[in-house]
Amino acid sequence: MGRTLQRRAAFTALARALAAGARGGPSLGTRLAALPRMIRATASGEYDGGLRLALMAAATAYVVSPLDVVPELFLTVLGLVDDAVMVTWLAGSVLSETDRFLEWEARRSSVIPGHVTP
Repeated sequence: MGRTLQRRAAFTALARALAAGARGGPSLGTRLAALPRMIRATASGEYDGGLRLALMAAATAYVVSPLDVVPELFLTVLGLVDDAVMVTWLAGSVLSETDRFLEWEARRSSVIPGHVTP
């Protein structure tokens, strides 16, 4: 049940992010350019994306892994379907997380240390 909800959330985030980009949201280039900053901010402990980045890295490793060829050899179409699902989830997760990071970055840049905001 939990995995189904996670998949649904990733697919929903993908659809929302693609629609937002078409309606003036962050472009795909902006989102991809934010990835290195997001990784640096996570590594330094400023941003809380550690688990999400680890899951995205694991999904990327699975898709590009030579071991992933085994399902394609024996299951043909089903082996390709698992790749399609994984790539779709990964794309949705990257879009969702970069959107979250860009919002965090914008909020962070508007805060002046030592000042109370109303």
